[in-house]
Amino acid sequence: MKMNLQSVNFNADQKLIDFTQKKLDKLENYFDKIIHADVFFKVQNTSGKENKITEILISIPGGDLMVKKTCSKFEACVDECVSSLQRQLIKKKEKMSAHV
Repeated sequence: MKMNLQSVNFNADQKLIDFTQKKLDKLENYFDKIIHADVFFKVQNTSGKENKITEILISIPGGDLMVKKTCSKFEACVDECVSSLQRQLIKKKEKMSAHV
């Protein structure tokens, strides 16, 4: 799957990029018609520990799916986003197969 990654207010290291790509590739097991994914990593300038925001937008036929999570580490955000997207993709696939 093609992934566009943007990091705001910092530079994402290759380890984070590879981790994100690996997690997103697993979504194709649940829905094989994913066109591409846009991933946004942002760091908020707050004093709290949970200052990292991850947004993932997945383009699929018939619309887009968007998830936004805030955590203390980007890896945890990616995990939460992917599990949420996984549930959404399963629902979408069930709806599509019900119409066939």
